[in-house]
Amino acid sequence: MKPALQLRLHQQLSLTPQLQQAIKLLQMSSIELEVELRQVIESNPLLELEEASDGDDEFASETEFPETEGADDDGERAEASGADDDTREVDDFELAGDFEDDGSDYGNPKPVDDDGLEKQEAQPEDLRDHLLWQLNLTALSLRDRAIGTAIIEAVDEDGYLHEDAESLCASLTGALTPGGNAVAAAEVEAMRHRIQCFDPIGVASRNLAECLRAQLDAFDPATPGLNAAREIVAGHLDVLARNDRERLARQLHVDAATIDLAIALIRSLDPKPGARYNSAPPEFVAPDAYARRVNGRWAVSLSPHCQPQLSINRHYSGLIARAQRDDAQYLRGQLQEARWLIKSLATRAETMLKVASAIVRAQSAFLDFGPEAMRPLVLRDIADEIGMHESTVSRMTTRKYLHTPRGTFEFKFFFSSGVGTVDGGAASATAIQAMIKKLIDEEIPRKPLSDQALAAELNRRGIEVARRTVAKYREGMNIPSSSERGRLCLAASAL
Repeated sequence: MKPALQLRLHQQLSLTPQLQQAIKLLQMSSIELEVELRQVIESNPLLELEEASDGDDEFASETEFPETEGADDDGERAEASGADDDTREVDDFELAGDFEDDGSDYGNPKPVDDDGLEKQEAQPEDLRDHLLWQLNLTALSLRDRAIGTAIIEAVDEDGYLHEDAESLCASLTGALTPGGNAVAAAEVEAMRHRIQCFDPIGVASRNLAECLRAQLDAFDPATPGLNAAREIVAGHLDVLARNDRERLARQLHVDAATIDLAIALIRSLDPKPGARYNSAPPEFVAPDAYARRVNGRWAVSLSPHCQPQLSINRHYSGLIARAQRDDAQYLRGQLQEARWLIKSLATRAETMLKVASAIVRAQSAFLDFGPEAMRPLVLRDIADEIGMHESTVSRMTTRKYLHTPRGTFEFKFFFSSGVGTVDGGAASATAIQAMIKKLIDEEIPRKPLSDQALAAELNRRGIEVARRTVAKYREGMNIPSSSERGRLCLAASAL
């Protein structure tokens, strides 16, 4: 073995910084893209954001598809125009393109207060504020009010109090009576029971049984099934969780009808009374693409908001030829990065239009007839149609939204697995779920359809689906079983 030099040639695929940037832009949502571009513009003097022009109210790019066979164009236009006026106003606003915030809101001036300042929306009230407001309206001594405040501060987001009375007493004693009388556990418990009667009832409870019992205590004593409900909550919640009604009837020595009334009463209670005051604010999304009917054809257009118009700053680009060597080299680098970014944005927009157009072509029946007409679709189908890799389609369908006359949906909504049909075709899971929901909505309440009956009806319609598949889809839509629906109907009629 002697040391020697060898020359070898081989190919290796590597991701250049430009390619990495293009992939990163593909998977960004419109909001993330806007934030990213603003940061890039601040760091690159060669880039600038073009101002909105009068022509920006039109879609930047558009493709059309012929009308689906059998679709009722007039009916579709009527359905699209049947949307409420508020939705139409929002759509017109969203199609208006880039704009400068001039203090207007949908074309109307924003309300101002007496000082001429813009009015601000009130901060949503959380559970703590709601309870403290009720505590301050209650006639209490300063000592009791301080104890109540400490209890409210210790309540979690669901409305439960997990800190024991001894810990609260220890923290309150030093604050209220330094060197004096200690706060007793009985004082804390008395105030806690008082807070349990605040709205929402059952708050500050230590466990589920106590929370439900506090809510049952607020019912009229003559309510049917109330006594049985109290007994179930007091010591039989484990049996209730197993839905063993026969055992509950034996243990409580009551008939089945009373058990049904008690269970219906318990299920009307709120196991997490504080959760409704701590819900996250709704998340608003701006559509990236629009599907609309134009002269009997489905047209797909990109929203101007998803395509920020970047351009090269002519002033700084003109300085490159006159700049000194180091400055010229820096400006050339920035110019190259700016050109790559503009090209990547154009590629992103082109890819998004291709994907959205392919989705609309594949799911035009859904747009015409509704969820029952949704066809099976996977990422590979779209990737093969537009000639791109499946991973590229996956990135482009994440957190991108398509606005249609039937609502605004994420691109991924239109993808679902398929179930075979008797004619050799396939029906999508979304279509089958819509059929199951429609059958259940149309069933006789006192004679609900079982999963086997639903499967038989779907098989009669040509969809080969098993009972366990129907049960899975039904549970996925949070629809109770047939026996449960029947009991709820009987309990509701008895009440």
